[in-house]
Amino acid sequence: MSPAFPRRGAFPWALGAAVALLLATACADGDDEPAPTSPRPTASPTSPSPTATGAAVITMEGFEFSPANPQVRPGEKITVVNKDSEAHTVTATEGDAFDTGSIDGGKSGTFTAPSEAGEYAFVCTFHPNMTGTLVVR
Repeated sequence: MSPAFPRRGAFPWALGAAVALLLATACADGDDEPAPTSPRPTASPTSPSPTATGAAVITMEGFEFSPANPQVRPGEKITVVNKDSEAHTVTATEGDAFDTGSIDGGKSGTFTAPSEAGEYAFVCTFHPNMTGTLVVR
């Protein structure tokens, strides 16, 4: 007498049908509305526009400022990110409009844009070939 098993090949088919049925009912929620989609992530800012937090960012990398001519609002807080191994500064070339002081490699700092609109040239005091202009609008 042989055991009472389904014929050969029937078990995998039956298992597949059961899984398909479970998936179909698990995915059906009775709502004909399409599922909401999440917003696509945006790239991190590399332009002079403010970040989502409202603060502008200047990056120091490869002994250059990026962006070299950031545009900010009067009194806006600006984050400075040093991606080089050497220390850098962001220092106004005329007067004392702003100066981050030394920012070590791999570190960040902040400063506040002048309250008066205008263009403010800046330099890294350690590396005078690193220059830019802060545009306050």
